[in-house]
Amino acid sequence: MTQTPPGWQKRTYLFFISQCITLFGSQISQMAIVWHVTLDTNRGVWVAAFSLCAYLPQFLLSFAGGIWADRYDRKRLILFSDAFIAAVTLLTMLILPCIKDGAAFLSLLLMMCIARAAGSGVQSPAVSAVIPTLVPEAQRMRYNGINAAMQSAVQFAAPAAAALILSAGSLSAALAADVLTAAAGMALLSRIRLPKEKNVQLTPSFLADLGRGTRYAFAERPVRSLLIFYSLFVFFTVPAGYLSVLLVRRVYGDTYWHLTAAELSGFGGMTVGGVIMSLSGGFKGHRTTLSIALALFGAMAACMGLIPAFPFYLLLMFLFGVALTAVQTTITTMLQRYTVSAMQGRVFGLMSALYAICYPVGMALFGSLADRFSLSGIMIFSGAALLLTAFAAFLSPFLKGSDLP
Repeated sequence: MTQTPPGWQKRTYLFFISQCITLFGSQISQMAIVWHVTLDTNRGVWVAAFSLCAYLPQFLLSFAGGIWADRYDRKRLILFSDAFIAAVTLLTMLILPCIKDGAAFLSLLLMMCIARAAGSGVQSPAVSAVIPTLVPEAQRMRYNGINAAMQSAVQFAAPAAAALILSAGSLSAALAADVLTAAAGMALLSRIRLPKEKNVQLTPSFLADLGRGTRYAFAERPVRSLLIFYSLFVFFTVPAGYLSVLLVRRVYGDTYWHLTAAELSGFGGMTVGGVIMSLSGGFKGHRTTLSIALALFGAMAACMGLIPAFPFYLLLMFLFGVALTAVQTTITTMLQRYTVSAMQGRVFGLMSALYAICYPVGMALFGSLADRFSLSGIMIFSGAALLLTAFAAFLSPFLKGSDLP
């Protein structure tokens, strides 16, 4: 176990801030793209296509990114990824005004999403692996909650910023904001001294490390169980969480401000959820916290398919966000606890890969179904499935040890 050096609190907060700055721009551009496609096409297939192109490359590279995070300097990997994503975004921003054809316009955006996702596949495992080296184990639930609250606050502000930029400017202006925030975040991160991790378990072979990481994740029963529950969580989150823009567009209104209100409610709940987790550390046992959060999450997802009034939908979306942060924070903390330091990059790389495959598969399936069946009924079904997942997590014998104080 790596010894935590003095001054870790300051370095941790600066690291969180640097990531929040880059996240702010990424969220603005991502929302601007999704909203543009949703309002322009009103097709679930197009929304699903963009989601697939945005996350499939991340699936293909995340596990490799986890190996690189265990092999090489994690700070440099993060900086390189941010620089690559910013360069791709800048190039797209410069080309967009020259394209008039609608199909070519959407194709260029798809290509940009693919390239950005590839950079995220390298970056995400490195970021996740840095946090355990900065924060002592006893403080990780709280600081994971602080990180979640900070990121959710940024995501809370991003929809309003995206709506203002799109209303006053254009999609290119939203992409420009992403490039500027990436430069600011990279400038701050470059000045933070991160701990060096000694990875003595690595072999000269990349493929051998890939196989070792996979075997480790599935041999360690708590790690395997958490990754399975996480995959189910991501997959069944899609209808109520990621197809919410379609529900709002079809049921409540098709303006940017209807979409903004829904996004603000969700991210506001995520912010409050992060604050709650940072102050309380969850319930006495991590397994109990995970089960209750999953159950609340599923109940809100099912109820959102039944509510005809927009204000009540916003309230449910807020509670949905609270539960979402609680689930993500608890799973991350439990994985940090159960995973040895030299394997953290690969485990979090696998976690990112699972997200990057379960999310687009869910979008492809549920997005296509949403063009043929009632989206409200699909949300009720997914909520019921999440309730069953919560029950399974509570009964899991492999997570029983996490109920220790």
